[in-house]
Amino acid sequence: MNKLFRHILFAALLVSSFISLQAQTPAEWKQMKADVNLYWVNDMGRNGYYDQKTIGELMGTMAETVGPEAVIAVGDVHHFSGVESVTDPLWMTNYELIYSHSELMCFWYPLLGNHEYRGNTQAVLDYAKVSRRWAMPARYYSKVFEDKDCSVRVVFIDTTPLMGKYRKDTETYPDAHRQDRDKQLAWLDSTLTAAKEDWVICVGHHPIYAQTPKANSERADMQKYLLPVLCRHPNVSVYGCGHIHNFQYIKKSGDNINYWVNSAAALSRSVQPMEGTRWCDSSTGFTIVSADKQQLTLYAINREGKILYTLPIKK
Repeated sequence: MNKLFRHILFAALLVSSFISLQAQTPAEWKQMKADVNLYWVNDMGRNGYYDQKTIGELMGTMAETVGPEAVIAVGDVHHFSGVESVTDPLWMTNYELIYSHSELMCFWYPLLGNHEYRGNTQAVLDYAKVSRRWAMPARYYSKVFEDKDCSVRVVFIDTTPLMGKYRKDTETYPDAHRQDRDKQLAWLDSTLTAAKEDWVICVGHHPIYAQTPKANSERADMQKYLLPVLCRHPNVSVYGCGHIHNFQYIKKSGDNINYWVNSAAALSRSVQPMEGTRWCDSSTGFTIVSADKQQLTLYAINREGKILYTLPIKK
């Protein structure tokens, strides 16, 4: 009986391993590759725990096949209280030692999240003087990625200062109220007006729409201040964010923008569908953005390298 049990267990393990490998084959990953390929991560700063190290290693392995041009880091690279300086040990334990694969030595384009705003926000910008791959020129900025005949503009929005919740709590978020909200929104409006690329993606740490127990005032302020600017520009295909620690794809009636919530690369949370939800999932993971002239595609990837959901956006 023991021998039979061992045979059954061994067969089960083989099947399990086969299924796992099927979900992670380079051949499957290669199908995601297009003219422009980007990684998108956020909410990952947990010293390697809660899947962070696992996902970091997976990103490196997949990059051997997908070949991302850059990594978009949409806030909360450092959880809890941000960092104190450019020499804070958290830079090593949250970032450098986790994303150490040679294929991840490409440029990283970060944003400040609410947790960075708990610490020294200037140190997050100044880290670009320490790390060659940390490419953060300002609190908000845009970057164009081009290859062959395809161009993608990613517009990075500093969302924490847009919301009253953070501006009013000057003790916890001392830099938030010092930022000029109107100036940033005017810059965003002019940037989107001038954008002529094939695809325009706007990213910020906080969602405009999402199912979450977090304060309703956050989404209300995002809808009050940011949404009207985005809706004035039909060239905006995606508004993407993090903050909620799960995957959500939301599409509102009469709105051309695709709202994509990227899950946490460390520690996910449960999620339920809401009005406008096309898909949601509570897995940890990250997103791969692939684009050519005719199609922009978002792929939700879990900790095992499985494609959970594919969002194709056509011209």
